[in-house]
Amino acid sequence: MTLTFPPGFLWGSAAASYQVEGAAQEDGRTPSIWDTFSHTPGKTLGGDTGDIAIDQYHRFRDDVRLMSELGMGAYRFSVSWSRVQPTGRGPAVQRGLDFYRSLVDELLAAGIQPALTLYHWDLPQELENTGGWPERETAERFAEYAGIVADALGDRVEFWITLNEPWCSAFLGYGSGVHAPGRTERLAPLRAAHHLNLAHGLGAQALRAALPARAQIAISLNPAVVRPLTQQPQDLDAQRRIDALANRVFSGPLLRGAYPSDLIADTAAITDWSFVRDGDLAAIKHPLDALGINYYTPSLVSAATGDGPATRNDGHGASEHSPWPGSERVAFHQTPGERTEMGWTVDPTGLHELLMRYTREAPGVPLYITENGAAYDDKPDADGVVHDPERIDYLRAHLAAAHRAIADGADLRGYFLWSLMDNFEWAYGYSKRFGAVYVDYPTQTRVPKASAHWYGQVARTGEVADV
Repeated sequence: MTLTFPPGFLWGSAAASYQVEGAAQEDGRTPSIWDTFSHTPGKTLGGDTGDIAIDQYHRFRDDVRLMSELGMGAYRFSVSWSRVQPTGRGPAVQRGLDFYRSLVDELLAAGIQPALTLYHWDLPQELENTGGWPERETAERFAEYAGIVADALGDRVEFWITLNEPWCSAFLGYGSGVHAPGRTERLAPLRAAHHLNLAHGLGAQALRAALPARAQIAISLNPAVVRPLTQQPQDLDAQRRIDALANRVFSGPLLRGAYPSDLIADTAAITDWSFVRDGDLAAIKHPLDALGINYYTPSLVSAATGDGPATRNDGHGASEHSPWPGSERVAFHQTPGERTEMGWTVDPTGLHELLMRYTREAPGVPLYITENGAAYDDKPDADGVVHDPERIDYLRAHLAAAHRAIADGADLRGYFLWSLMDNFEWAYGYSKRFGAVYVDYPTQTRVPKASAHWYGQVARTGEVADV
């Protein structure tokens, strides 16, 4: 059977600045929290850093040419804040902006739509030095930065995403410490979550003031599909708790202008939420033109048993510290089924579930899948060809789930593969390959895998065959 997607459906791929650009100290760029984190011994696998990554800063023209040859219709990239505004304050460095001007021009010349993400986790280190996301000032600085980038690129970029996966920034960065800046606190993640929400709202206002009316303003969330181990009341309560911390801490203020009352109750021993000031929630609930959904795998939870630490197979990296403040007694279990190289279960039903949930919760807001993909242990064969049938199967199944959601009423407008190329996979360094294009890191040679050609055919035709 062949599935046909609607005319105009946007087919693209996605990447993040620190994972691909390299050129970490060129043209005025200063360290971000990920530079500092990756250069701290023991924080990343093998001590890997993004200093060079896949050198897209110097190779972007070749990479855009490859995107065009593969049939990509869009490229979702992020801007390095410290490349544009090295201290997180004050005037822009034009050399930094010039790189993004050149990248956008190259994409447009190739007929590829640029989709710009303002923040994909790489906070300027100087802003972290003054407190980072737990501090209100960081949200205010983000709005200024958003305005700078909009003034520089607003005449050429129509699709704008404020933040990527603020849950990871807040709860992995300031709770479990497995992401930069590596802090392990209980109150800081909740404060950070609010100020990331506020940054989105203030940033969206700054974008709206600077951009043409045709521009779309969105945010990309990584909502969790949280399933209970049993239907017992204690496991259903565990599901509710994690849903509040993973999902409703963002969707509540973004879509309804309020934090969930159960989240506030669950975290009452940690904070009274007095860091939420008058006017904040109105600013956060800025009208969205679109909502980005990132999905990889579902979660399975239960109430913890016994007096020991709760098991935490939540897929977010090993740490003695929990990213779930106030709900540390929730246990996470490995979901059954086939797994990717990340240890994540392949379950496309979760993608359908999310798309339908946000169709209900954000009526009238178009949806985009802004990340979806899988890591496998890909290697070239003796002839230099990279066969990755597991990734093709993964993509085919998830695109079928997306197609089913459209048939069920979801206003889904596009899909961005994570990712076009192998790259620096955060704390996992270069050990996990999500790319549809193989990168030989010592030589920076790019080799499209079988999945790149398969997905390119989908992008050119809008059809997924053999489902």
